[in-house]
Amino acid sequence: MGEVKHLTEENFESEIGSGVALVDFWATWCGPCKMLGPIIDEVAKEIGDDAVVAKVNVDEAQQLAAKYNVRSIPAIFILKGGEVVNQFVGVQDKQSLINALKSAK
Repeated sequence: MGEVKHLTEENFESEIGSGVALVDFWATWCGPCKMLGPIIDEVAKEIGDDAVVAKVNVDEAQQLAAKYNVRSIPAIFILKGGEVVNQFVGVQDKQSLINALKSAK
């Protein structure tokens, strides 16, 4: 059963560098981010070990947010081999995120 990983600027590259990953850029003060949190948890449980599901707090990892040009949160990136293949802004439903991860494989 998959769990959401909490990424920092130090461990980001090593955690998402290979394979498929979903990365949610969020902040504690962001209302829509709080709504998305349980959905991200469900995606992690359903996708299991097939992909990395992770969160990045934009207040704690400002350089990462800048690198990915995050202007609005929640911002969700689907990465394959460390490269962005899809992205979403705002609250998304679980099935859309799972489909995006599966199509990135």
